[in-house]
Amino acid sequence: MSQDIVADALNQMMNAKRAGKTSVMLKHHSKLLSSVLALAKLKGYVASYALENGLLTIHFGKLNGCNAIKPRFMVTYEEYEKYAKRYLPARDLGIIIVSTSNGLMTHQTAQEKKKGGSLMAYFY
Repeated sequence: MSQDIVADALNQMMNAKRAGKTSVMLKHHSKLLSSVLALAKLKGYVASYALENGLLTIHFGKLNGCNAIKPRFMVTYEEYEKYAKRYLPARDLGIIIVSTSNGLMTHQTAQEKKKGGSLMAYFY
């Protein structure tokens, strides 16, 4: 059993996407994963997700790629551009999910609020 539920879930999502599936069912889930999926749903990368009978079902939206960021770099709000260049394919394409003292948010929101934090995952 893995230690990182978020990384496992995002990896399973990408494997299912590459296999041509439109959804994936996960046994292991957490509140952190639910928060990450809520942000992805807000931006349209996940169409829907639901917890039924202990299984988390995720339906894909306009998802092209996603992954966890390991190690979880601690960054200041000035450094988001550097990591966006590293992980995202184009300037205005995709989001990086950041864990800040105010909760999870996208890197654009964190930059506007001038909040640094820990990089969690990216979607594009």
